[in-house]
Amino acid sequence: MQERHPAGVNASATALELSADPLGMPADEMRRLGHLVVDRVIDHLESLERLAPVEAGDGRELRAALGGPAPQLPGDAEESLELLADLALVQMQHVSHPRYLARVPGPASFAAILGDWMATGFNGIAASWGGGAGPTTVELVALGWLREALGLDARTEGILLSGGSMASLVALATARRTVGHGTVYLTDQAHSCIPRALRTLGYADDRIRIVPTDADLRLDVAALEELVAADPEATIVVATAGSTNTGTVDPLAAVADVAERHGLWLHVDGAYGAPAAIAGAPELADLHRADSLAVDPHKWLFQPYDAGVLYVRRPGALERAFALDAEYLTDVTSDDEPDLRDRTPELSRRARAVKLWLTFRAYGVEGLRRAIAGGISLAEYAEDAIRATPGLRVVTPARHGVVTLAVDGASHAEHLAIGRALEAEGTAALTTTTLHGTSVMRLCTINPRATESDIDAVLEAIVLHYRG
Repeated sequence: MQERHPAGVNASATALELSADPLGMPADEMRRLGHLVVDRVIDHLESLERLAPVEAGDGRELRAALGGPAPQLPGDAEESLELLADLALVQMQHVSHPRYLARVPGPASFAAILGDWMATGFNGIAASWGGGAGPTTVELVALGWLREALGLDARTEGILLSGGSMASLVALATARRTVGHGTVYLTDQAHSCIPRALRTLGYADDRIRIVPTDADLRLDVAALEELVAADPEATIVVATAGSTNTGTVDPLAAVADVAERHGLWLHVDGAYGAPAAIAGAPELADLHRADSLAVDPHKWLFQPYDAGVLYVRRPGALERAFALDAEYLTDVTSDDEPDLRDRTPELSRRARAVKLWLTFRAYGVEGLRRAIAGGISLAEYAEDAIRATPGLRVVTPARHGVVTLAVDGASHAEHLAIGRALEAEGTAALTTTTLHGTSVMRLCTINPRATESDIDAVLEAIVLHYRG
């Protein structure tokens, strides 16, 4: 008797229906669709320059194309993959685009993409040694390689999280468990994730104190010393190694001295800027003195989203803050090897480190150093080009891949309008911000795809739009 299938269900869906596993798929079909995914990703990478840095579609049209009633019957997997590639994954910011200069663009290296695919395809988990010895080892090895490249102490322990926000949250929770619930000091240039993390942890506003910054937007060490000396409940100080606004690094050695004198936990937010240490940035020579350090590999280490690293210099502090002992986990718990779930609030942890491990294997520390140094050099080129462009002026010089500028006579609203115009026409994406009340436009040049010609084109467009 001939098999009958609902109208509109193609051969791919038929294969799904006939599989003994209701969610299974024949091997040849998996290969065919898998090759399609690889081809579409590579097509996307090859065509980035022909896309706008940001594509923002109409919400109603997107919901109509991607939504509708929940599918009740098997459908065409190939058609759905094409819809994702042609529509859903186009309508977003393209951080790998050479003229995406906003925020902190994190272009993904292809080796990292491959590693992420492999880990996802194997459904890799790195929660316990018994349940994921291989992925756990990969994570520990990758953390060790990065620790060495950053110049951290060999005893420093780490964990991979979703990004800098979670890394700082976990760091501050660990600090609170270690040094107690007191007053926390940070500057107005600290990333917004820091006060948010503190509030999430239950810190009242009066327990979060702002330290002034100097003319270079760096933490004022003399002011910090005066504040904590008068505060017997001071417990934590947060320094920034590469501020989002300007790339500024706080005076880490001097801040560490204050922290040691007063028994404070020093957390350094190096989410974007810390990798500049791999390129020899002298301001980052004292990263190793931090009690905890947040680093975002999906920024300046060229990983796909998401990847954040937390390092803690005090051995065992993470486990003391987060270790759990549940009777249903005893059969996968190791007495001799680390269970990484004990270093984080997460129990289920995907194998995030595979992509970072493969990046080190494919490019080496030297490849990463060259890519990072290129971003630093491009910001220095941008600074020189701004100074040479009539109508533009440098507000803060190139620091760790970031430079800020202003259009002579432009208001903040006009800076915003220029940025929106450049984004709307597909020329570039950049950020507008304020520095101690001064409106600026900001370029972040850490993408290895970006060139001096891209910088020239963006500056020319800024001037043209302001002049009208």
